[in-house]
Amino acid sequence: MNDISFKQPENQEEFIKYNHFRWKILRKPIGKSIESLKDDYEDSSFHLIGVKKEQIVGCGRLHFNNPNEAQIRYMAVDEKYQRNGVGKEVIRLLEKEAKRQNAKKIILNARDHVLDFYKKFGYIAVKKYDGSDTGIPHTTMEKII
Repeated sequence: MNDISFKQPENQEEFIKYNHFRWKILRKPIGKSIESLKDDYEDSSFHLIGVKKEQIVGCGRLHFNNPNEAQIRYMAVDEKYQRNGVGKEVIRLLEKEAKRQNAKKIILNARDHVLDFYKKFGYIAVKKYDGSDTGIPHTTMEKII
């Protein structure tokens, strides 16, 4: 994994690649448009990408719901790079940013098939999440930081 660098997208071209990656992994398989990625937090969020040889292999986004509560969204890792520490590093860096901005808690709405991934990092399932537009079962999880 030492050949993967993690950073914020730095220019319009990187944001386009990042958005396409998020869509390709998370939304395209369920028939959602690339426009369905955008929400009211997009412009004020902390965006993170993992890059290997100019290709994005992982990503995640952090935004604040209020001064104390950060939320992770749009976590995605290319299937070829799963179980190699990419997701772990994305979580670590998003948590680091949340702490830097004085968050007390992080929440996320995880697809149910990846709950064990987040549990490994101390996230606790708190309730079923019914607000997803994906049709995929989700659970709200949280971690006090």
